[in-house]
Amino acid sequence: MKQITCRLFSRGDGTGAFQIYRNPSRFRTAKRVIWLMISIAFFSFQVLIPPAIATELDVGTRTLPLNAEEQPIVLTLDQIQRGKQLFDSTCSQCHASGTTKTNPIVGLDPEALAKATPRRDTVEGMVDYLHNPTTYDGERSIAELHPSTASSDVFPEMRNLTDEELRAISGYILLQPKVIGQKWGGGKIYY
Repeated sequence: MKQITCRLFSRGDGTGAFQIYRNPSRFRTAKRVIWLMISIAFFSFQVLIPPAIATELDVGTRTLPLNAEEQPIVLTLDQIQRGKQLFDSTCSQCHASGTTKTNPIVGLDPEALAKATPRRDTVEGMVDYLHNPTTYDGERSIAELHPSTASSDVFPEMRNLTDEELRAISGYILLQPKVIGQKWGGGKIYY
């Protein structure tokens, strides 16, 4: 069996030459060394480079309307994080990305929330809805269909939520259009 080997050497006059010998064991060793160097480079990159960290939301972005009189409330980063966790565990089954699976016409986008009766585009309006949900026109209660604290016997995930947690969920919902724009409540055209 013939062996193949590659060798680069200098001729002494400043020029180089490349010779090929047949030696597969040296070729395998070179291949292993190259893969080892690639692996070391990849893993050192993973260890030495810190993970990407999302930019911190500024005060202007975190400021939302508290009530119908447009009094402002500034959410803390902890409230936003807690609101996201609670939204994901409690609401996202039906309201993924701000859409409504049961009625895609009415989403959680600011325009739809502002046109509801009573208005739900404020933190207090959304908390009120989470206590006592009504139809879009405000005529009838839909507590038996929509999770709420009024129907916590039917929807146990709402049973232990405090008003502070409901404010965190509401704040998260109202903040999303500022963070991700039209994709929040936009439906299938964006996802």
